[in-house]
Amino acid sequence: MTRWRRLLSAAGGRGTIAALGTVYVALAFAWASTQLIDGYPVSNVVLVSSFIGTPGLVLLYGSRRLVRTDVQAAFYPTIARWCFGGVGLLLAILALYQLEPAESVSDPVRAVLVLTAFGSVAGFGVGVHDALAKTRAHELRRRNQELRRMKARLDETVVQLESANREYEASNERLEQFAYAASHDLQEPLRMITNYLTLVERRYGDRLDADGREFIEFAVDGAERMRAMIDGLLEYSRVETQGDPFEPVDLEEVFAAVLKDLEVQIAESDATVEIEALPSVEGDASQLRQVFQNLLSNAIEYSGDDPPRVHVTAERTGSNWTVSVADEGIGIDPADQDRVFDLFQRLHGREEYEGTGLGLALCRRIVERHGGEIRVDSDPGEGSTFSVTLPAVADRGS
Repeated sequence: MTRWRRLLSAAGGRGTIAALGTVYVALAFAWASTQLIDGYPVSNVVLVSSFIGTPGLVLLYGSRRLVRTDVQAAFYPTIARWCFGGVGLLLAILALYQLEPAESVSDPVRAVLVLTAFGSVAGFGVGVHDALAKTRAHELRRRNQELRRMKARLDETVVQLESANREYEASNERLEQFAYAASHDLQEPLRMITNYLTLVERRYGDRLDADGREFIEFAVDGAERMRAMIDGLLEYSRVETQGDPFEPVDLEEVFAAVLKDLEVQIAESDATVEIEALPSVEGDASQLRQVFQNLLSNAIEYSGDDPPRVHVTAERTGSNWTVSVADEGIGIDPADQDRVFDLFQRLHGREEYEGTGLGLALCRRIVERHGGEIRVDSDPGEGSTFSVTLPAVADRGS
């Protein structure tokens, strides 16, 4: 039996079925020819030969249609074995039937041809169902194996993520500890330096020449800038740990508050700020106010020589909103567009523009806390567009 199965597999399941069908079609023509030569009635010959040839045609057609079914090619030999099984079964029945002479059929050859032809078709039908069942079982095993592999990869990923999360939390804790130490251990000496320099200026200012007074002014300014950097670093470190829980935030209210905070800067620079309709997002209102106040203030500050013009828009992108702050200012070189979001990165000298180099880094950290991203598209002299992606308010249907 094993050798027979190997032979069918080697011959190819579809080819074997087609060959069997061809045999029966050929036998039908051959039998019809001999019967007509012997003078048998045409109607009888046509009827019987159709009983032999039609199953052959069914096998030929079925072998061609197999490729359009769900049966995998690996199980075509299964169908062929069932076809030959049907032939063998009816041959065995006929053999037993011939053991009783009184009950023997009048034309054994005709009976063999007709019955085995129908037996092969019956075997084909059973074989198709058997092959389909094996195909589905094989597909189920394959999917189960794939699911097990996916589960193993997911389990491995979860372990990596848990480890990364622990490292991230530890890093945040160390950063906050450092910022706390910087805030408390460095602020006091800076205040002392500033106070004593101010005291020296008041007490001995009339004895100092212009250079001396300028030196004191530089020292006080440096201490103040150092204090601002320490405050900014402390704020940067506490984005995750001291932020408020997320809730629906109306961005129109956020920008109304930002415009109120910046009304002096807007008035002094004669800036025009156009804000289109804005949506609500999931987030921390106070942190988002920081983000957009920083972006709007930068758009006004880096406007160049012309009065600033700023345009704020919002666009839905899937489950997020993208809020863009576009200006017509000095722009940013493409080589610097990623660097501007790093800590303490400044593209201009302090004699040109003030700042600590922390504002955009703080913006990115806040936006990342919200599961979004911030990017800039710009060309020198053509203005800049800062785009912030934030999660839309989830549907709270009943």
